[in-house]
Amino acid sequence: MNMTEILKEVGRGKRGSRDLTYEESLHVASMIMNREATDVQIGAFFMAERMKMENVDEMQAFVDVCRQMALRSSFKKGGIDCAGPYDGRLKSFIAGFATSFVLAAAGVPVTLHGSEPLPPKWGVTLPVLLRQMGVDTASLTREQALHAGNETGLLFVAAEQWCPSLGELRELREQIGVRTVLNTAEKLMNYSYSPYLVYGVFHNTFFERMSRLLLRLDYERAFIVQGPEGSEDLFIDRPTRTYAVEHGEARLEIIDPEAYYLDMSVPEMEWTAETQIRVTEQVLSGQADRAFYNQVLLNSAYRLYLAGRSGSIEEGVYDAKALLDSGAAYRLYVKWGSLMRGEQPNVLQSNSLY
Repeated sequence: MNMTEILKEVGRGKRGSRDLTYEESLHVASMIMNREATDVQIGAFFMAERMKMENVDEMQAFVDVCRQMALRSSFKKGGIDCAGPYDGRLKSFIAGFATSFVLAAAGVPVTLHGSEPLPPKWGVTLPVLLRQMGVDTASLTREQALHAGNETGLLFVAAEQWCPSLGELRELREQIGVRTVLNTAEKLMNYSYSPYLVYGVFHNTFFERMSRLLLRLDYERAFIVQGPEGSEDLFIDRPTRTYAVEHGEARLEIIDPEAYYLDMSVPEMEWTAETQIRVTEQVLSGQADRAFYNQVLLNSAYRLYLAGRSGSIEEGVYDAKALLDSGAAYRLYVKWGSLMRGEQPNVLQSNSLY
């Protein structure tokens, strides 16, 4: 089928359109990612799919094609892939960034990935955070990121560098301005072949489809989280809806911070890149507001449990607290930042708390 025929199938409106088979979806995904369809056809397909809502076969096809077109590295074994929103954050603390250094300090390899801000939120994304840390993201090479990852256990993937086809579609996505199936696929690239995944969703209606999709993919264990702004971070001021996907099944789990004596109201703040990095450094160096410290503690415990490093979330809280309070996570943050900036890490600085 050519794109015109495909559009006739998916573009008949909510009642008249039909879902594509996996084979049809592979064909469409290949045409789009290889730019063998026109921009008008691609835009029409994305909007028709948004109205119809993508089925699991369609989402899987885009994930599979994107993975085939991406540069991927085995990095380190037994790692966790942290899949947050590529359109960034505007109204909440990116606790997962600080959490990643706790995990890496615990010996759990972490892969973070993202791109420059995208619609619909146009929020603060990982590359924006890195620039706030003094990292020249425009000249950051894949080799430099891999070196920093191998030295510290934390790998940052610039998605449009590792999968150039995503970058070629950026202008079109910006013009469309709304979520498309690529917002799902780009978070499931699994650049490091990680067996563990924590994945953020925005809407309740997405849980069931995502759990069915993840059961088809190559993860030993995956946690789907309905966190702040559709992120993979757990709330600290209220319970968070999550799905645990493992052993061929998915189950709903409510993670309540009160169960671990960590629940706290969160101070209202204006969340710019500068604020995000300042609070991150305060948490890691033991100088943050207790709510943000507790949020990193809970998210670290949850992910340590996901990766099998801790036997339970409760045990993970104690493990994460030790890594934060000893300064181990902060020292790793300092070392990683130096490597990402292309500097030689200062041994004395890396071994001190501040």
